[in-house]
Amino acid sequence: MKQDVYERVTNAILADLEKGVRPWFKPWNAEHAAGRITRPLRANGQSYRGINVLMLWGAACERGYAAPIWMTYKQAQELGGHVRKGEKGNLVVYANTITKTETDESGAEQERDIPFMKGYTVFNVEQVEGLPAHFYALAERPADPVARIEAAERFFAATGADIRHGGNQAFYSPAEDRIQMPPFEAFREAEAYYATLAHEMTHWTKGKGRLDRDFGRKRFGDAGYAMEELVAELGAAFVCADLAISPEPRAEHAAYIDHWLKVLKTDKRAIFSAAAHAQRAADYLGGLQPVEEQEVTA
Repeated sequence: MKQDVYERVTNAILADLEKGVRPWFKPWNAEHAAGRITRPLRANGQSYRGINVLMLWGAACERGYAAPIWMTYKQAQELGGHVRKGEKGNLVVYANTITKTETDESGAEQERDIPFMKGYTVFNVEQVEGLPAHFYALAERPADPVARIEAAERFFAATGADIRHGGNQAFYSPAEDRIQMPPFEAFREAEAYYATLAHEMTHWTKGKGRLDRDFGRKRFGDAGYAMEELVAELGAAFVCADLAISPEPRAEHAAYIDHWLKVLKTDKRAIFSAAAHAQRAADYLGGLQPVEEQEVTA
């Protein structure tokens, strides 16, 4: 029986997690001119979102692509290129709703929105020959790490979250609605500090009056706990990508992999839900930025 889209995507991510690999960490490469824009890009330069980000990051990791740009077979042809013979494409998905008019028992017509999802295939530009030169352009110089860190400082300050420093643990306290972070100097790299803060900031978005996210967590390690941690992990990856920060994964998060595997094996749609919640969290944090900063991020 042919697998549906949910099964195909979930199985691909499960395969990576079972090898101890988190496909949402550092799949990009600064050698390409578009490497500073670390979300996968469509042929028209628009960023992919949600679950498609994870799927294409995973493919980039597996195959070592430096370029973050993807296109369909037809788009490659329209741009004057051609996919090399024998190249294998990568699955992305499109979700939307259709409106269907139904007649109830009384004969009245009612409209009902029906969600649907379909998959289609894209190729990385490194699999395509004959495209215009800018699709293959290499970076002229590395990104300035100081500028990226200053941008992160502005980004997190603009959220207005209560961020305190001290101790040796990073966490979000729902009861006090605050984020606790170790001192900046306690991190080996500046990017590790901002990635950790992005993780806790994603937890912060679940608070009342913000996104009101609740997976029914009752105890450490249960399905609700694992789901919220997965959302925070993905949300941090999305925020870091938008800020052009490329952190290494936090070692302690490896302990969550077993919990995530249990959730994903139980529910083939869980990773889609987690990615959607993570995207909403990243969008929420982005929406707190000054208008000029939002335009730069977009």
